[in-house]
Amino acid sequence: MDAATLAAQIGAPVGCGEPMARHCSWRAGGPAEFYVAATSVDLLKRAVGVARAAGLPFRVLGRGTNILVADAGLRGLVIAAECDAYSLGEHNGIATLHAEAGASLPQMANTISRRGWAGLEWSVGIPSSIGAAVVNNCGAHGACMADCVLSATVLNARGAVQTLPAAELGFAYRTSRFKGRQDEIVLTTDMQLRRDDAGAIIERLRRHNAYRRATQPQEPSAGSVFKNPPGERAGRLIDAAGLKGTRIGGAMVSPVHANFFVNDGGATASDVLALIRLAQARVRAQFGIALETEIELLGEWQAQEDGA
Repeated sequence: MDAATLAAQIGAPVGCGEPMARHCSWRAGGPAEFYVAATSVDLLKRAVGVARAAGLPFRVLGRGTNILVADAGLRGLVIAAECDAYSLGEHNGIATLHAEAGASLPQMANTISRRGWAGLEWSVGIPSSIGAAVVNNCGAHGACMADCVLSATVLNARGAVQTLPAAELGFAYRTSRFKGRQDEIVLTTDMQLRRDDAGAIIERLRRHNAYRRATQPQEPSAGSVFKNPPGERAGRLIDAAGLKGTRIGGAMVSPVHANFFVNDGGATASDVLALIRLAQARVRAQFGIALETEIELLGEWQAQEDGA
């Protein structure tokens, strides 16, 4: 199948060889074979349906903040979820926030919080879309998506739209039933918020933003690379292993926060992965702890290694 045929069936422009470095927060990674921006929920459903019918591999992405795409690229169709509408229904001091998969989590948190609705201010520094935040059960400051999600509406493997209550979403530490799968695609999410003093909420926003600026690097990164092991912190282990500031190519373990690996200029995906493997090996050797990544590896890694 070619891009023109895909575009005609989906009803939106489809690009060929789109550099994924433009769409990933690490600013690294090779090209997608095909790429389409789904600017509405209907387009998102149609793009997934076309790919499934054609037997074409596909991947739905949000803001590209929790992935590492191989330098060799990504086969099939990348579908960027850019449907970003949201609405707020208020009733008796409780609000239901309904958001499409591509809505910006921090932008929405800023807007809603300043209107006196609490429950999302912890997320103000997380550069994620709502759909990806549900998939990864994003969290910060002791809170996470599981704390506020009421339900998610998904496109299931049969192509039907289904609403799942929070109890069926499989939320756990930085994961959900959707992570690593493409048979169920998050289309929209309903979240519950509560009324609180606007001044108190804005003060929490200020503190969270200040903490982020003081403790996280500004260079391109994917946020936390590793999950925190039980009773430990991945950043502390990497720092104790003497890896802060370590470089491989253009990738570096941030001197600011050791669980952030940054693109310090011209980093390839291979540079980043080599740094990840080094950190895992060093921490295992020194502390006997296996670090598990939060980020996902996407694309033709085997082809890249075979061609090396």
